[in-house]
Amino acid sequence: MLSYSFMQNAFIVSLFIAVLCPSIGIFLVLRRYSMIGDTLSHASLAGITIGLVFEQNPVVGAFVFTSLAGALIEFLRSYFKKNTDLILSIVLALCVGTAITIISSGRLHANADSFLFGSILTVTRFDTLMVIILSVISVLALLLLYHQLVYIAYDEEAARIAGVKVRLLNYVFSILVASAISVTLRIVGVLVISSMIALPVAAALQLGRGFKTTLVFSVIFSVVDIMLGLVLSYYLGVAPGGFTALVSVAVLVLVIIAKSIIKKAKTPKKQGVVAS
Repeated sequence: MLSYSFMQNAFIVSLFIAVLCPSIGIFLVLRRYSMIGDTLSHASLAGITIGLVFEQNPVVGAFVFTSLAGALIEFLRSYFKKNTDLILSIVLALCVGTAITIISSGRLHANADSFLFGSILTVTRFDTLMVIILSVISVLALLLLYHQLVYIAYDEEAARIAGVKVRLLNYVFSILVASAISVTLRIVGVLVISSMIALPVAAALQLGRGFKTTLVFSVIFSVVDIMLGLVLSYYLGVAPGGFTALVSVAVLVLVIIAKSIIKKAKTPKKQGVVAS
């Protein structure tokens, strides 16, 4: 399997994706913005089609357009403060409408299906280099802004009162989300990107640990999800994106079951101590 250059590229890309996605996702989940990831993943489709029409790299197109869509979401929050779901509907309509219009216009002379479902075969050396660069820059930005982002994730109003530049950081974070989405396109595909951002975090949250520990376990679960999905999809001959999503769900279910079993096993001991 690793004798093929495209599989070597896929493994390198997957490793960086596995670190980046939950690192971004934990802040989205804690802020109850996980659906923003889904909206921006659909926004990336418009960027892909625009890139293909102008014969540019579709991943670059996805990054630029998704960054603009993220900035638009943040801008609209000023006008729809109590209706976040409405903002997502507006941006989703704009992005999906743009993508469908371009695809149906007949000007698209390339197949965009591989970006919808993910394809190992389409991962090139250039894509691998782009993923590495964007991932490293994004992770460094997260480390630099870590404390401010944690503050905003738990209490945005308190962070604003404390002098944190919440609005500016939200725009920066939108670009980081766009980066995470654009680097996952080749392997995972547009339709299931949000699962890589949210599900490993959801599994880690079941452990009931602190923020840093949850982040570490999110990355661990993410690595397990995407590596298992990549290897098994190769041997089963199915799209890696969809199968990785199934693996992510399976891991989450296993964690929930294990948590339930451990909790039940501890309960009688606690009761015995009380009785004595």
